[in-house]
Amino acid sequence: MKKRTDIWNDLKHDNTCDVLILGGGVNGAGVFRDLALQGVSCILVDKDDFSAGASSQSSRMIHGGLRYLENGEFKLVRESVIERNRLLRTAPHFVRPLKISIPVDSWLAGLIKSPLIFLGLPVKVGGRGALIIKMGLLFYDLITRKRRQTPRHYLLSKDKSLKDIPGLRTNIVCTATYWDAWISQAERLCIEMIEEACRVNPACRAINYVTAAKTAPAAVALTEQATGEEVTLHPKIVVNATGAWVDLTNRTLGIDSHFMGGTKGSHLVIYNKQLYDALGDRMVYYEHTDGRVCIAFRFMDKIIMGSTDIRIDNPDDAECDDAEIEYMMTTLRGVFPGLALSRDDIVFRFCGVRPLPASNVDYTGRVPRAHRLHITPPSAERNFPVYSMIGGKLTTFRAFAEQAADKILTQLGKTRTTSTEERPYLGAMDYPVDEDAKHVWISRVAAANNLAPERVATLLDRYGVIAETIAARPAAEHVPLAALSDYSVAEIRHIAENECIHHLTDLTRRRSIITLTGKANPKALEELAQIIAPSLTWRESRQQQEIEKAEEEATYGR
Repeated sequence: MKKRTDIWNDLKHDNTCDVLILGGGVNGAGVFRDLALQGVSCILVDKDDFSAGASSQSSRMIHGGLRYLENGEFKLVRESVIERNRLLRTAPHFVRPLKISIPVDSWLAGLIKSPLIFLGLPVKVGGRGALIIKMGLLFYDLITRKRRQTPRHYLLSKDKSLKDIPGLRTNIVCTATYWDAWISQAERLCIEMIEEACRVNPACRAINYVTAAKTAPAAVALTEQATGEEVTLHPKIVVNATGAWVDLTNRTLGIDSHFMGGTKGSHLVIYNKQLYDALGDRMVYYEHTDGRVCIAFRFMDKIIMGSTDIRIDNPDDAECDDAEIEYMMTTLRGVFPGLALSRDDIVFRFCGVRPLPASNVDYTGRVPRAHRLHITPPSAERNFPVYSMIGGKLTTFRAFAEQAADKILTQLGKTRTTSTEERPYLGAMDYPVDEDAKHVWISRVAAANNLAPERVATLLDRYGVIAETIAARPAAEHVPLAALSDYSVAEIRHIAENECIHHLTDLTRRRSIITLTGKANPKALEELAQIIAPSLTWRESRQQQEIEKAEEEATYGR
């Protein structure tokens, strides 16, 4: 991508497009990439930064949705497991298998309740026994028997489970273990999709911090937030991929919709050595007394735990409050009763809003998780149709994008020329297929650029094969940061010059996991701001404003 200022100047001189996409999370970026590959001219805008909504605020699980089976969403689970396996193949630099263990209290619990839930009867969710869980895991294994990417599930006795997971509560009959996957940097996956779209199709442009509103029957005005400048577009189709904000966005387009019924999910990032050691290489997936399913797993050198599931009317009001913090810590103490856990262990907290469809069900866990596309046809006041993307999960974004793109292609009178099913993402193009190939790749790039293999290995893990471009930057840039020794000046400058950042928080929160892992301390923020300031033409006063804003976000997160 170009710098923001260059992209905006391009739009001022060439504002033509077939499709305007609103929202730069995984759904919007997925549609943008898919349509770009089919030769469709698109403009993608986001009122905030790319992936600033649910895409960067999720649990980072890439999963089939085991608990959705209870709601009868077999089609969604099947699609999710298939897409999970695709991501393991097409995004191996970010998506990796995750071992998951479920503490089980009973062998037979749920044999009556689960069928009632499946039938849609008003029964409180919860109390799933080993037999019910076993049935779900058998379905999991059945779906992926042909192109298996993960091991089969198994059950472990109480004695072996307590030995395997130190500190686990003792009132269990067994644990059930299976595999899903996790994603290290969902935000960077969005950036890669946007970058790929712009590379393969020069008629596609993407820019953040730009608002959109219908100003005439055939016109949508884009407003650059920093300057107030406007560009008017005349799209043939508008895609509303703004997640939990779909209804609010539709109002700016003259549509009174009531599609969304989001729930907020809060998470904590903590460092607790006792828990870190106990978890090992697994996620513990556990049920609280209220029937809510929670998680805890290692994320880099920290632990992510969560989540809550609370209805919210305005997604802009979402925040992780004190009551949610206490709830999550209480649930975790229930699973590890001897755990010494305090608020001092929290290094960051975050909250996202699930883009769920409007629903009247009493229990949020019963709200359907499947996605759907709603097409609002043109009217006398609006000459273009609006495609609203409702629902969607981090796991199934590619399938949802494909389904939306196919309908858009039909509307435009075009046909699909490129499949995204097995197409690697940008950082996974020619990614080394195994550990031996990875060693060869690292050794080659390290030798070519006079870098230590350990530094190249870090870059490969963080950026995929894009690491080679970063490694080729001038030798003088390959020095570690004073405040963040595992980052280098080279990679920070690469991000500043190529990834459309506008604020320091874009760098620390959505182009990296610096803030998420509790490393956005004042010294680090000052150093980062000094490195990127020349690329973004920031004066000293602007640098200080950005440092204060980033520090405020990091401090609130603790």
